[in-house]
Amino acid sequence: MNTSFNQQNDALFVLIKSLTKSEKRQFNLYVGRLGGNIDAKFFSLFKFLEKQKIYNEKIIIGSGIVSKQQLSNLKAHLYKQILISLRLNPAHKNVRIQIREQLDFATVLYQKGLYKQSLKLLEKAKNMALDNEEKNIAYEIVELEKVIETQYITRSISNRANQLSIQAKELSQHNVIASKLSNLSLLLYSHLIQNGYVKNEKELQFVDTYFKNKMPVFNFQNLGYREKLWLYKAHLWRSFLIQDFLSSYKYARKCLNLFNNSKLINLHPVFYLKSRNYLLETSFLMKKVATFKKELNFFESEIDKKQIPMNMNTELLIFLYLYSNKLHLHFLEGSFEKGEYLVEVINNKIDKYKNRLDNHYVVLLYYKIACLYFGMGKNKLCIVYLQKIIRSKNISAAEDLQCFARVLNLIAHYECGLDYDLERQFVDTYKFLLKMENLQEVQKIFLTSIKDLNDVFPHEIKNEFKKIHTKLKKFENHPYEKRAFLYLDILSWLESKIQNKPIALIIKEKNSFSVK
Repeated sequence: MNTSFNQQNDALFVLIKSLTKSEKRQFNLYVGRLGGNIDAKFFSLFKFLEKQKIYNEKIIIGSGIVSKQQLSNLKAHLYKQILISLRLNPAHKNVRIQIREQLDFATVLYQKGLYKQSLKLLEKAKNMALDNEEKNIAYEIVELEKVIETQYITRSISNRANQLSIQAKELSQHNVIASKLSNLSLLLYSHLIQNGYVKNEKELQFVDTYFKNKMPVFNFQNLGYREKLWLYKAHLWRSFLIQDFLSSYKYARKCLNLFNNSKLINLHPVFYLKSRNYLLETSFLMKKVATFKKELNFFESEIDKKQIPMNMNTELLIFLYLYSNKLHLHFLEGSFEKGEYLVEVINNKIDKYKNRLDNHYVVLLYYKIACLYFGMGKNKLCIVYLQKIIRSKNISAAEDLQCFARVLNLIAHYECGLDYDLERQFVDTYKFLLKMENLQEVQKIFLTSIKDLNDVFPHEIKNEFKKIHTKLKKFENHPYEKRAFLYLDILSWLESKIQNKPIALIIKEKNSFSVK
């Protein structure tokens, strides 16, 4: 099984399978223009792999195109040629590539001793870089300008040297701050993925101390777009970690507000999509129903009107963010049955993007589908999707998700009346949570209570549910225990059992009074 997975994820094979019809056509034209290469081995290998459904080295070698000893080098050469072809494709000519191209041209002119022409091209590229907040490339350009100025002597060399020196220093300072802020943001995000929300005072202290020590000194007035974005994202991940969702919402809004014109959206569509998703996610966590619906409608409208630049990267993100939040809307409204159509769409998309989707995002979607079926009362289907998570490998970065999948699995088994399996499910779940060192007070109380229900007479069951609800209700707004209710709405389930109502109706009633 693992061998097949590795074969399917061969870098060259995945790249070829990602090519669109127009990109394949472009590659054919590119190879034809090289002259004498149309029958070259690398092109024969390309045509062969293009037709294959799975990657299999034995079949490739058996085709006679290449020997086993030559295959590795030929694959590397073909990979490089495809990238060159893609770089030449107008569809991939973003601003950064255009600036880098001008820098490359200027370097060629410099090496030919054509200093004046090189400086003219560098000035143009530098202005483009500065206009588009590409300060790292701008710094590279200034450094090359300084090198050329030492060889191309002009009467204004003294003034020019001062200008370049000051500009290099300013750009360097901006880049250092941006780098420190992006490092902080990335490390906080990594901590959240690896460890989940803070679970106690010790973890909270660690996050706050780390955040304070790693935050660089800066003058906010001097920050550009990119530095502000990384600053807000660092605050956003800290807020998520400590479960301060009001602060998360505030910084998600700040991130989105940076994209105050279509030019910035076109230049940085990935940052824009992430910012929009941050706002939707924090609105969902805070149960700001009206805000969530408004933002989701706006997001769908942008997609329908093609206002967001489309490439394979943005296409993938749009799928993840749009459909996750479509599910979230049904969770907020309690309209689970209306959302069932999303399951087929999501599964088809997962199959379409399987070579490029991180397994963490796949199991996250599976968990949300399981929650959808649980809300509908289709517990056997809920269990099917939870088993996909429980049996999934290589998701050590989703421990929280694994824990709550197992708790929901236990509830779904109880709801199905699978009493014969309940004891084993309980033991397996308890062992797993202990092994993960992730057992919260909410989970302890709930698991013990569910186990004890087996010994309760039918006419006493409702009273037992009331007792469990009372025990858990006090943790609903607890700073470290409330995360349990983010993944799984245990309280609404208990209320549905107590009031003899479907869980969907309970959620509708509760959220109709939630913060707008």
